[in-house]
Amino acid sequence: MTGQANEVNTATTPTTTTATTIDGKYGVLRELSRQGNVTLSEVRAAEGVTRRVAWFDISTSADRQAFHAYRSVLRSLNPAGLTDVVARPGAYYAVWQPVGGTPLSAVLAQPVKNQETVEAVGAIAAQLAAHGYAVDDADIMLDGPEARIAYLRALTLPRVPEEVAARNARTLSALSAGRVRRSRQPGAWLAFIPGLLFLGGAVYLGGQAAQTYLNPPVREVLSVTGEEAREAAEKLTAAGFRVEYTEGQAGNQGIGTILRQDPAAGTNLPVGRLVTLTVNNPPSIEVPRVEEMTLDQARAALKGRAMVLGKVLKVDGTLTNTAEGRVVSQLPEAGSAAQRGQPVQVMVSTGVGGKESWLPTLTGLTVTQAREYARAAGLVVNKISELASDKAPGTVLDQTPAPYVRVAVGSPVTLTVAVARFSAPSRPAGDLPLPPPTAPQAPPLPPQPLPQDTLDQTTPEAQPEVQPAPSPAEIPATPPSGDPDARNVNFQYTFPGDLPAGTYTVVVRDANGEREILQATDASQLAGRSASSSQAVPVSGDAVFVVRRDGADYATVSPLTP
Repeated sequence: MTGQANEVNTATTPTTTTATTIDGKYGVLRELSRQGNVTLSEVRAAEGVTRRVAWFDISTSADRQAFHAYRSVLRSLNPAGLTDVVARPGAYYAVWQPVGGTPLSAVLAQPVKNQETVEAVGAIAAQLAAHGYAVDDADIMLDGPEARIAYLRALTLPRVPEEVAARNARTLSALSAGRVRRSRQPGAWLAFIPGLLFLGGAVYLGGQAAQTYLNPPVREVLSVTGEEAREAAEKLTAAGFRVEYTEGQAGNQGIGTILRQDPAAGTNLPVGRLVTLTVNNPPSIEVPRVEEMTLDQARAALKGRAMVLGKVLKVDGTLTNTAEGRVVSQLPEAGSAAQRGQPVQVMVSTGVGGKESWLPTLTGLTVTQAREYARAAGLVVNKISELASDKAPGTVLDQTPAPYVRVAVGSPVTLTVAVARFSAPSRPAGDLPLPPPTAPQAPPLPPQPLPQDTLDQTTPEAQPEVQPAPSPAEIPATPPSGDPDARNVNFQYTFPGDLPAGTYTVVVRDANGEREILQATDASQLAGRSASSSQAVPVSGDAVFVVRRDGADYATVSPLTP
């Protein structure tokens, strides 16, 4: 691939950037320069040393091909400053380390140069020119007679030989300007003999090169279909062919593998010709949410998105009140972008150890509300039965276990839910009869007083005492315990204005266990506001209110005596 290199003139003054991280390994200290789609930054590596990272913004297939060509040049030159080259979807960058020595620009300004320095720079220039790069495309450091490449700027396209020669002529002429100190060695007069031999070899090799260029050898194209793109390119380039990538997609192939090659395998092709490889790179998909599912349910949900279940880790579910066998978290997160066939790693709860829980009265709640109560209590709704009722459809009619019965965390919960009544009429109904008109009733007569002697002889009959029905406020929130330490307390708490994001609940903890007094509420509804119990909360023994954020304890509040 030849052509005019695309260059962008950019300011070289370093600019300070906000603290970011590249690929989770390199903390950005400052941005040094921008050239096209390449950003050069000074970073700090995990071991505490300073490095430079050239980050490539890859948005098109042409950008990707240019990066792979640049990476091939780096591998061929093996610069002294290069420590790593990363090329994977979403991360294309090269890492450079400091190289000691004197910069080439400082050597050019010296009035006297050493012959060894001139020859070393000339050798570097020849190596760069072979790959379409000029000397001024690289930062060259000189350490005695040795010249080393500290950094190589990427080009969109390699420079044509004429442009490389023109650029190198300017640099090499400046290097040869002034006085060049030649080193003298005994027997230097015999140096002309190797020179003659070198000249003769150059003539011979030049003739062979011309013959090869005019009549290149023909070789068979190897089969690389199904192989990883990097390995396939290495095989073809080792055989003398040039390689170019295009993108395709196939659901039954791994990402980054070769789907097709052109020309096909077995074709006889002159050395140096181009082989186009189609790499499997399907569009990204959205990761489904598998949290709170069992492994079988998670595996089925991922299969529906052409993804697979990856590594499964066992974790304690006590902190999140997650029942045994349920997914606590996943990676990648739900809603993030991923590739088809990509595995999803999950953490599965081993259960909530050493705890008991209980449910409040769920009667009258919806199924969704009942599930939330069960999850907060560390229980799992695993069965829902339907019963015809006059209640609104979906209303909980009964529950197992019964309210306030202590069971082990992770126990199953069965709900009985209302469904609409329906019975088809056996025969058409006629007109309904109208009720007869209501006759006015005569006013009751006033009671007549009884004679005194009758009152003396009549024994009044004992009337049963009628107890009024208790109001909802009089019904205790927990079963009566008969504990002499039972008392009523109040809850009062002001949430801070900078309340962290999350879902908050409030429970009361006493000798009888825990029970919720504030259902799950988003932080945006609580920040800077005061919360208090609408009525006194019955407790027994030592009691404390606990504010929880996403299931974890956030704050404790002492109860107030009414």
